[in-house]
Amino acid sequence: MPENDLVGSGGAAAAATTRSLRAVIARVPFWSSASDIKTSPLAGGITNQNYRIETGGESFVVRIVGEKTDLLGIDRENEYCANKAAGEIGIAPEVVYFIRPEGYLVTRFIHGREIPLVEMRRPEMINQVAAVLRRIHSIPPILGTFDVFRMVEAYTETARSFKVTFPPIFGWLMERVRTAEAALRFEPYIPRTCHNDFLNANFLFDEQIRILDWEYAGMGDIFFDLANFSVNHEFSDEQDRILLTSYFAEWEIPGDITPQRWARLKVMRIMSDCREAMWSMVQIGISNLDFDFRAYADKHFNRMAHNMQSPAWGQWLEDLSINNM
Repeated sequence: MPENDLVGSGGAAAAATTRSLRAVIARVPFWSSASDIKTSPLAGGITNQNYRIETGGESFVVRIVGEKTDLLGIDRENEYCANKAAGEIGIAPEVVYFIRPEGYLVTRFIHGREIPLVEMRRPEMINQVAAVLRRIHSIPPILGTFDVFRMVEAYTETARSFKVTFPPIFGWLMERVRTAEAALRFEPYIPRTCHNDFLNANFLFDEQIRILDWEYAGMGDIFFDLANFSVNHEFSDEQDRILLTSYFAEWEIPGDITPQRWARLKVMRIMSDCREAMWSMVQIGISNLDFDFRAYADKHFNRMAHNMQSPAWGQWLEDLSINNM
């Protein structure tokens, strides 16, 4: 879309958006007196509104948070802290300002490109992402936590409070989710800083990989990050092997793909689908956006069911019960 100079077009809704953006810009100290500000909306977000701001020969991004995002489990203070920490080591956009209490985030604009799925599935790119994941998981502890099982429970309760209709197989799926959690407990994980939302849209490349959107960052299980990256890019078993081998080879621990690591990755792939489906169920209840959240939820529920019916499901659960990661 073409850039503009804060002059809205398109009726009352556009005018209201322009007024809102003006108000946000006025609260950023180093923009309040600028006379050369230009803005343009950035496409791609579902939950938030993002704008590119150009002034003084520099480019920034303003994230204006959507309504009711707290019901999605998002803590804006935690997002700010995680993005700031990741930006300081160069793997995320640099945070330059944070507007409280709303949680509006101002970061530097990265002149990067999207990474197509076909490129992301190549061994050399998987290796690069594995290195970035290790850097994320080495960030000092942040305040937030991320437990996919507790998040699914919270999403379920929220969706039910909004009278959202659940799929007929939901009870069957949740029984197996509880079985998966019990199996994963045989090898408790050490919480590390995790991103937890590796959709393809959250990657940029500008001579190195940058990670966007730290809304769901928290202290969690590194295997959820690995699995979330894997399933969102529809990795094959061969690509999963490359990911695990590359990730663990640099941790000063054996890089072998043990049955337990393999099983944990595969079960967490299913839990990533579960989280995504339940996120969409909450959106069905709270969102006014023109997006088919029901179809999105069904896609992930169906993939969950398919993988839980796989002959490998029982083997993964059995392998997880062996205390030898």
